[in-house]
Amino acid sequence: MTGTLVHIPVLRDEVAEALAPRDGAVIVDGTFGAGGYARALLERAGCTVYGIDRDPAAIERGRKLAQEFPGRLHMVPGCFGDMDRLLLDRGVESVDGVALDLGVSSPQIDEPERGFSFRFDGPLDMRMGQDGPSAADVVNTAEEAELADIIWRYGEERHSRRVARAIVTRRAEQPFARTAELADVVRRVVPKSKDGIDPATRTFQGLRIHVNDELGELERGLMAAERLLAPGGRLAVVSFHSLEDRVVKDFLRQRSGNVPAPSRHMPGPAATGPAPTFRLLSRSGTAPSEEEARRNPRARSSRLRAAERTDAPAWTTGDAA
Repeated sequence: MTGTLVHIPVLRDEVAEALAPRDGAVIVDGTFGAGGYARALLERAGCTVYGIDRDPAAIERGRKLAQEFPGRLHMVPGCFGDMDRLLLDRGVESVDGVALDLGVSSPQIDEPERGFSFRFDGPLDMRMGQDGPSAADVVNTAEEAELADIIWRYGEERHSRRVARAIVTRRAEQPFARTAELADVVRRVVPKSKDGIDPATRTFQGLRIHVNDELGELERGLMAAERLLAPGGRLAVVSFHSLEDRVVKDFLRQRSGNVPAPSRHMPGPAATGPAPTFRLLSRSGTAPSEEEARRNPRARSSRLRAAERTDAPAWTTGDAA
């Protein structure tokens, strides 16, 4: 993606509305990507945005965008799970908003050399930060049982054992190096679905989430946002599949005290545990409009969950047990 191509992120207006930026506010775009949320926030109010991304290409895109908003957009290389530490290093102790757009970004998908997509042939990479083991390293070295577990747990692929067995058989003849090689092997053993989704979709998703520790990063990011947000600050998270959404939903339900009591005669966790740190802005979240889902197929499975920070202290690890 070039620096001049405008990318409109999923649920952009809804995220900006949930965060309600105002003049002088400080907001974190924890998954900067192509900068769509940051731009929407900066255009709505005279706020300051800190854009965090582990992808060097995203940081470079952000520096170009920053020229349009002098002194108001600051790019921060790193993982959003470390956002509180990253901002403290820059003298920022609290913020008024945090936006998170989970999963892989459109620029990453659209660049074959990044190896995220089975639609293009490219190196089997999938690393968002371009460091650590690649997807090729995983499929070429992991034991068959571990591969099956990754593809089942993170890809929710019910044919995971069959896929893992096919991968191990193929790599014994020749190690995997390209996305097309892996996609072809998966397509030979996973039946086509009635909804037209490519049979390789779930396997690629599972490997990508594993390679980038996306669910672990999400859990760390939610807790970091809890520590960083000032009372009245807003958190807005857009997820694209059930694994991500479940983590966000469970975190916000727990932190808002919106967890069912064991019975009507017994108090719930909110009555006996730490005070709620968030107030839900919507119980069921926000889905894209029919028009947006029709215009952007990637938006169809998306859901926005948003909450407002209370003045209660952030929970500790023991509190969440």
